[in-house]
Amino acid sequence: MTMKKIQVKVGWSGKNYDCVADDEVLNGIIIVTNKTLEGLKKEFNESLQFHIEGCLQDGDTLPEWLTSGQYTLDYVLGTSALIHSLDGILTRSAIARASGINEKQIGHYASGHRIPRQKQREKIVNGIHKISRDLAMVM
Repeated sequence: MTMKKIQVKVGWSGKNYDCVADDEVLNGIIIVTNKTLEGLKKEFNESLQFHIEGCLQDGDTLPEWLTSGQYTLDYVLGTSALIHSLDGILTRSAIARASGINEKQIGHYASGHRIPRQKQREKIVNGIHKISRDLAMVM
């Protein structure tokens, strides 16, 4: 049996990460917030298990792959969550230099005051990958 994926969209809201999964197969929406990305993932998994158990107790029909745990959680970080996930690892200045996007603009994206177009997001991700490759070459 092929593992199914459940997409979990992760964002940043003020001082916390937030996530939502609203896949039709879940028979509902699951929303979680947490101060850390690791904590968010842990709480989301616990919430999903609680939701599945509740659906089954209510007599709802769920797919076998979901009830038997034959799935993976695919966390997709929005730009603000992505930038915050690198706090303490990369500076916004380094991300700005590597991506070619103004540092102030990176700050706006991090705060959620502005949402980047897809092309801008790609520049940020490519810049982060460039930094990673450069660090991997250090001996």
